[in-house]
Amino acid sequence: MIENALKGEPRYFAWIVFLLAIIGVGFACWIYQLYNGLGITGMSRDISWGVYIGQFTFLVGVAASAVMVVIPLYLHNYKKYSKILVFGEFLAIAAVSMCLMFVMVDIGKPSRALNMVFHPTPHSILFWDMIVLSGYLTINIIVGYNCLLADAKKRPHPKWVEPFAYLSIPWAVSIHTVTAFLIAGLPGRESWLTAIMAPRFLSSAFASGPALLIVVLLIIKHVSKFKPDEDAIQTIAKTVCYAMIINLFFYAMEIFTAFYSQIPAHVHAFEYLFVGLDGYGKLVGWLWSAVPFAFLGVLLLLIPAARRNEGLLILACVSVFYACLIDKGVSLVIGGFIPNPFEEITEYSATFPEIAITIAVWAIGALILTVLYKVAITIREEEALTYDTDYYRTFHRECGME
Repeated sequence: MIENALKGEPRYFAWIVFLLAIIGVGFACWIYQLYNGLGITGMSRDISWGVYIGQFTFLVGVAASAVMVVIPLYLHNYKKYSKILVFGEFLAIAAVSMCLMFVMVDIGKPSRALNMVFHPTPHSILFWDMIVLSGYLTINIIVGYNCLLADAKKRPHPKWVEPFAYLSIPWAVSIHTVTAFLIAGLPGRESWLTAIMAPRFLSSAFASGPALLIVVLLIIKHVSKFKPDEDAIQTIAKTVCYAMIINLFFYAMEIFTAFYSQIPAHVHAFEYLFVGLDGYGKLVGWLWSAVPFAFLGVLLLLIPAARRNEGLLILACVSVFYACLIDKGVSLVIGGFIPNPFEEITEYSATFPEIAITIAVWAIGALILTVLYKVAITIREEEALTYDTDYYRTFHRECGME
């Protein structure tokens, strides 16, 4: 089954080579970072989390793509999700793998990660974040691989896999909740000190992950013979729409609470993000680039005719994905450090090595996803070919042509 990843058209291998080239540049920058330390990044004493942890925070949400397929399939017996289950599981595997890689590049020396293994600290949220992420990755590998293996052998999904699928539902909630607690549990950063941080994480996760899954499925539809079920895609699109509406509602609640209460630290955080503060405003452009896309994505997904148009559906999902990326990956994490507890402003700008390493980690995730999807697509194409062959044989036999 795995050998299918070594077969493909020239464009498939060209894509692989392209990703490897990006990874090579990023790896060289990472070696440079290992040699010179994190001082080559844009991080500082006031802003100790930069683009690495920003991407980590966002990608934890992307991993929700799997559970949003598992819940309707296993809890509500929505069989139209059965053929795309492994695609959601594999997307989650790639997302969680990137999360772990971003943690590795952020801590400077990878060997420091062993401290959580040999010197565990259960009172630390970071320790539990490692547990839930590693567990979620393991669960998705078990469910995704064994379901695909059963499909390859043309057998029903094994019953012993179902408990892992059910377990993945609360576990998916746990990875977003624990990561939210990791941020909300820092009392020195008042803009993060909010009780709805975890619900915000969950709502944006249930929007961004499935949105990316839809885009990938539509790409697969055009580059392979496997055609995902249209009703399944439309159902996922509705989920994205509702989750994004809830996410925007939570964000509006945060803004209302900050400005109505006039708590200076909360107000200044939003002022810096939206209009700048004391002449500083490097993140203003980023946030305002996301706001229109957030509302555009919701509007297109709300209108049935627009949602059924493939081009507009892709635009809507890309808009939602981008808006969530900027919200969680830039404004929430980096913006939360500005101003600092002493009301002083230190801005952040990512350096070239930092950006190159970040893009390389995304390229590794894309490579993992490409290889896994190539195996899954090949099996789905073989299933379609077998179905067509059996159909015509039955047709010919009934017509007396055999």
